[in-house]
Amino acid sequence: MNPHLIHLHPYPFEKLAALKQGILPPVGKDPITLSIGEPAHPTPHFIEEALFATIQGLGVYPSTKGLPQLRVTIAAWLRWRFALPDSAVNPETQVLPVSGTREALFSFAQAVVDATTAEQPVVVMPNPFYQIYEGAALLAGAQPYYVNSTAETGYLPDFSAVPEAIWRRCQVLYLCSPGNPTGAVLSADDHKQVLELAERYDFLIAADECYSELYDDEDNPPPGLLATAYRLGNTAFRRCVVFHSLSKRSNAPGLRSGFVAGDAAVLAGYFQYRTYQGCAMPLPTQHASIRAWQDEQHVIENRRLYRDKFTAFITLLGQVTELERPPAGFYLWLKTPMDDCEFAKRLYVQENLTVLPGSFLSRPFNGINPGQGYVRIALVAPLDACIKAAHRIKNFFNTL
Repeated sequence: MNPHLIHLHPYPFEKLAALKQGILPPVGKDPITLSIGEPAHPTPHFIEEALFATIQGLGVYPSTKGLPQLRVTIAAWLRWRFALPDSAVNPETQVLPVSGTREALFSFAQAVVDATTAEQPVVVMPNPFYQIYEGAALLAGAQPYYVNSTAETGYLPDFSAVPEAIWRRCQVLYLCSPGNPTGAVLSADDHKQVLELAERYDFLIAADECYSELYDDEDNPPPGLLATAYRLGNTAFRRCVVFHSLSKRSNAPGLRSGFVAGDAAVLAGYFQYRTYQGCAMPLPTQHASIRAWQDEQHVIENRRLYRDKFTAFITLLGQVTELERPPAGFYLWLKTPMDDCEFAKRLYVQENLTVLPGSFLSRPFNGINPGQGYVRIALVAPLDACIKAAHRIKNFFNTL
């Protein structure tokens, strides 16, 4: 077996199942689950129709590189979304479709980390974080280095606090903006900082932008790494790779469809890796993805639904506790008046409501655990269920 497997931590939902084991919630209250970031809004019919209309494509091996039309559509979407010129993204060399960005975020580290260096390589990541970053680093033979994101830093990683010795060993920096679990958004100035660090210390930036299309202010979408790089003169996107997905944007997590885009030289090597990995996207999925990336109306409506839920939830819960409305994403990062695991357990016992302890999403580092004392609440359920959940959490606070 791979000797690095023993270093993997249990996944957050395994820890949550263990926390709830043997507990019987109140039978008079229906269960509400707000712990998993799985979109529950309906998948647009035209995506499903495109999928079923091309089901005959199962008789053909799909190529790892994907259909030219899919890559052209993705490149056009990137240029439109991030206000890039028509020549900015080459669909032939700078775009690869992937079977969901979870798969891509993990496999990317396996392809690009060089574990034969004299010193163990480092993969830098925010803390709290999407656990795939850590697992990818460990199984690639690298050392994860966590950059704490706290209230004092606006829930963004403070990269200026990373020692130079770490940057010298860094081979990959994982970014997550909008952030999971906090919804915090990196600015163009933040991008500029990490681009300068990558240039100085020669590492790759893997920017997870899967929540980029879920934002609160319709007139203020989150910036993207490629756009910042281009405007700073890095028109070839050197050392930059971004990851996008249809799961959150289009309510299609079961489609398992996303893409990576950026540095052509890096993607050429990653493409070679993927041809051996055997992860080509099925043709029906590609055709459905083309339709999804071509339509924005369903995404605008998606944002409106989340806005309504945030407004209702925060209005109710704000009567008993302080909480911040995040600029993006569909999570609330709620500060707890007690240990976060105890809070989640007691909330389940009293209200049959499941949330995720923040300490399950972070690691103790530099003397603190930045997820401790918080819970992540995924506002993915329908509006009425979110309102009911807010009432239950409010009732729970009133018993403390």
